Amino acid sequence: MRAHLLNNTTAEHYRRSVTAGVERVAATLAATERPFSGIGVDELSPAIDAIDLDRPLGDTAAALDELGEVYLRDAVYFHHPRYLGHLNCPVVIPAVVGEAVLSAVNSSLDTWDQSAGGTLIERRLIDWTTDRVGLGPAADGVFTSGGTQSNLHALLLAREEAESRPEQLTRLRIFTSECSHFSVQKSAKLLGLGPDAVVSVPVDREKRMQTVALAAALERCVAEGAVPMAVVATAGTTDFGSIDPLPEIAALCEQYATWMHVDAAYGCGLLASRTRRALLDGIEHADSVTVDYHKSFFQPVSSSALLVRDGATLRHATYHAEYLNPQRMAEERIPNQVDKSLQTTRRFDALKLWMTLRTMGSDGIGELFDEVCDLAGDGWRLLAADPRYDVVVRPRLSTLVFRYVPARVTAPATIDRVNLYARKALFASGEAVVAGTKVGGRQYLKFTLLNPETTAQDIRAVLDLIAGHAEQYLGESLDRAS
Repeated sequence: MRAHLLNNTTAEHYRRSVTAGVERVAATLAATERPFSGIGVDELSPAIDAIDLDRPLGDTAAALDELGEVYLRDAVYFHHPRYLGHLNCPVVIPAVVGEAVLSAVNSSLDTWDQSAGGTLIERRLIDWTTDRVGLGPAADGVFTSGGTQSNLHALLLAREEAESRPEQLTRLRIFTSECSHFSVQKSAKLLGLGPDAVVSVPVDREKRMQTVALAAALERCVAEGAVPMAVVATAGTTDFGSIDPLPEIAALCEQYATWMHVDAAYGCGLLASRTRRALLDGIEHADSVTVDYHKSFFQPVSSSALLVRDGATLRHATYHAEYLNPQRMAEERIPNQVDKSLQTTRRFDALKLWMTLRTMGSDGIGELFDEVCDLAGDGWRLLAADPRYDVVVRPRLSTLVFRYVPARVTAPATIDRVNLYARKALFASGEAVVAGTKVGGRQYLKFTLLNPETTAQDIRAVLDLIAGHAEQYLGESLDRAS
């Protein structure tokens, strides 16, 4: 069994095995003609359930053969230009190279004596990102597993900065738009806040937080004797890509001495854009910022970070253990990232972004994100001109929310069923993948455009496919009714 351990004596075995895996994936990618095979869970489950994990196959080649049958053949491929579903991006090759390196070396980024240069590379990338945001010389941060963890970490810091005693937790309030990410509500629950802790602020026609409503909510909060703990502004909502009015929100946070967190998990790609960076104006006033490089920086999952204006606030997550990071190490200025993180053992995910920047540069990333934002504009014009569809809002980033509206149907419930059916049927066909959401309680569809290889022709073709499935559903409904 020692032959399977990666070390100096098995380096050639490692090279052959990894090369075989890379060749298998490369061949699969080259042959992939649609984003999904269309297989259903009831069809795939028996094949996986039948595998006896206590009876190994003996070699990597056999395991790869089996993997082709139970995973690679039927995976959902985000690199395909007609994957238009969730906030999943195709990944750049330098980052995948970085993934291979970090997995093999297996550094853990909690302490210096487990990572050495990895610690310094992560810190350098945090500094690079905080400079792009404009958070100032005292800024700091740490890589995380994703936007949900980054938001939780930010709100933990905000809670501690509010200096409330445990018995006062029910008085704390978090203000965020009705279009913000669900992780805000989840974080409030995990942090032990009351059921009414999160105050939902209405949005305008462009799905941006209404600052007049925010001001009124903050004033009401103080008048009721509650504490405005934080305002969470969103720079790129999941459904609409909308960006809240950051300068106005920053002014209100200053007025009420309230922590300002900006969830830029999606919109962080604008930091690398040479043409759209101004959309993030005001983010430099934030106390904390979430960035997801694994969305608009085209990085493999996971690659995210929490950034803070004042690095001293990260002390709220610091605990010292004698076996790991005793107090004397801090006094000796040994750089342990565990002192800033909610995690202990942590992957060297920063290496992927490092390899990307050293190979492509930030402008290369920004150009890719600009391409998908331009494409969303083309898609909006297609939808606005197509009488079959109703599109909700003109995109600021790269999402489009719309629905099919049959010419001969007016009942809202029927239109909902038509769109639900069309999405499911399209996924089952494997020809394209789109997402779904609700707007005003009604069922809508969503394109999330993060692939620069997707074209307006692809969008047009998928719209035709959706319409075809919708009309098929209506035809079958009429047949059943007659």
